[in-house]
Amino acid sequence: MKAKHFCTNHIVAIASLLTIAGPAFAQPNDLTPNLIHNRHTHHHNPKHEVVMPGSDGEHRSRFFTNRISDIVLPLPEEKDAYTFVVFGDRTGGPADGVNILADAVRDTNLFEPDLVMTVGDLVEGYNTTGPWITQMREYKAIMDELRCPWFPVAGNHDIYWRGDGRPPQEHETEYEMYFGPLWYAFEHKNSFFIVLYSDEGNPDTGERSISNPASQVMSQEQFDWLKSMLTQAKDAEHVFLFLHHPRWLRNSYGDDWDKVHEELVKAGNVTAVFAGHIHRMRYDPKDGIEYVSLATVGGGQSEVVPDTGWLHQYNIITVRKDQVAMASVPVGEAQNVREITGEFADEAYNLATRQLPVAGMIELDRTGSGSDDIAVKITNPTRYPIEVTVIPDSADSRWVFAPDHRHAKIEPGATTQFAYNIGRHAHAADHTFRIAEFVVDADILAPTFRYTIPTIHASIPMTLDMPAPLPSKAEELACTLDGNGDYLEVPSANIALPDGPITLECWFNPRRMQGRTGLVTKTENSEYGFFVSDGTPSFSIFLGDAYVDVAGERGSITTNTWHHMAGVYDGNQVRLYLDGNLIASQDAHASRRTNNLPLLIGADVTRNGDGTSFFNGQIDEVRVSTTARYHSSQFPLQRRFTRDDDTALLIHMDGTIGPWTYDESGHKAHPFMKGNAELISAR
Repeated sequence: MKAKHFCTNHIVAIASLLTIAGPAFAQPNDLTPNLIHNRHTHHHNPKHEVVMPGSDGEHRSRFFTNRISDIVLPLPEEKDAYTFVVFGDRTGGPADGVNILADAVRDTNLFEPDLVMTVGDLVEGYNTTGPWITQMREYKAIMDELRCPWFPVAGNHDIYWRGDGRPPQEHETEYEMYFGPLWYAFEHKNSFFIVLYSDEGNPDTGERSISNPASQVMSQEQFDWLKSMLTQAKDAEHVFLFLHHPRWLRNSYGDDWDKVHEELVKAGNVTAVFAGHIHRMRYDPKDGIEYVSLATVGGGQSEVVPDTGWLHQYNIITVRKDQVAMASVPVGEAQNVREITGEFADEAYNLATRQLPVAGMIELDRTGSGSDDIAVKITNPTRYPIEVTVIPDSADSRWVFAPDHRHAKIEPGATTQFAYNIGRHAHAADHTFRIAEFVVDADILAPTFRYTIPTIHASIPMTLDMPAPLPSKAEELACTLDGNGDYLEVPSANIALPDGPITLECWFNPRRMQGRTGLVTKTENSEYGFFVSDGTPSFSIFLGDAYVDVAGERGSITTNTWHHMAGVYDGNQVRLYLDGNLIASQDAHASRRTNNLPLLIGADVTRNGDGTSFFNGQIDEVRVSTTARYHSSQFPLQRRFTRDDDTALLIHMDGTIGPWTYDESGHKAHPFMKGNAELISAR
């Protein structure tokens, strides 16, 4: 099982889940107006006892400050409390399930409980002595890495013999020789721990069976011993029992547990009984005793509904004098705080957010077909090796990829290239067309954890030999964006814009401008872009080693009104125009810093090429030029831009072919429409 990042949604408070009564969603109130659930209000136990520090008395010396406040912070009681962990079944699944057991050991060492209990099925068993010994040694070698003591419980896999020469006691002799007594008890911090043996077999025939009730009975010898232990534990604050088979569930177990349950109730201080075998979690309290069944730590696991107990997990038990807390944690979810240094976290961030360089270009003809060799490079910026899977993919079934995926392990600082032949069968680029992209999954292989990086998507560059749409005679069209993930994307490689002068301009009609808002951007510590944040027009361009920002007054852009904005850099000055009037300028002279990120229309671009800070409104007529088109303080507005030799990009929004609208510049930099972007009548 691959370890995953720690997820609070998967940590289950066993008892609390089963005491929920009432609606799952809370009604907002004056104190918690943003709260949409009340899961945190369903408690199994009362609040812990506390003591109040005062100006005098025994607790005065435990609280220190040189500040004055009327708030009195309660202190926890100074009484013994402790934790222990319970592991479920290791076996009944593949041999490599020991890796999940090892992950559980690794997790547990991060918590450092007082002790670890098991509930049986420690080895695969159902064999003869030789293989049994090998499996026992493997299990103990892993468990002995625990920083705390651990205690075995015998299960059917640990005892049942298969093969020639079966002795009457099967593997009982080996078990007691290498693991310990079949039943035993010990004390810890005024609690009593009792381990039982639930595979003694039929007392008359000696048959051992997990499905025959006659074989699922407790011998008189063990029963008498249990009663004596309950008597010995009469002054304990808590008594905990552990066995393999959850016989209280009856079914194939019959009713032999009834006599045991009567003794446990009679004792009056039995808190909980833990078992395994069924490879799923269950909580079945009865007569004040909490009966808890565990799932697995490497055993056979269907994972049919992981969130309700079919998963690899362990229980963490916290014991106080008057109450016990229980929680289940999925194996591999605990994170090592000491491993996540600031430097390592930054490296992981760089891996997750860095734009992946993709080499090559697929040129689709007017039938929508084309192919080429495309490669993506992945560099490992972290201090640990990474495992990477790269899959070329598309929701359009007409794409063909060879090979269909590649795997690699990349050492720290190294770069690996993943090459593919990618093509598309002939089919018109209509509304069913979908782009092809690289889907990258990566894991950082740190010493104590496998850190999963969120899936990375990298678009595969492509152009389409598409005819220019004819302008609508009935109405002027514009691209409408809802401010919630809609934008147009122009691949950087298709924009012919060398270093030097530049003019960026567009027409736009905002519906709402609240907070940071990108209009037309390529900015990410480089390049250029328009912003209209909170109604303030601004133009940014990266010259030399810093941005030059020119901006107008806040509120100079009004909603539901068409505006023209132009940003100009002529090699000596940066200027911003709104509706044909110069509103800001700043002298500057330096080379532009470029990037390979796409130009986004209707959003700001992130460092991995995605959109953020989305624009809500309509955009029309976007042009990028390799010259400074405007020099004076005013110029007449042109509602429809024209193309000339200095035009690097020209978008009229006249129509679409599939997911594209047309670039009139001649460079085939056709914008790809993302989200719910569409062309409608310009209003």
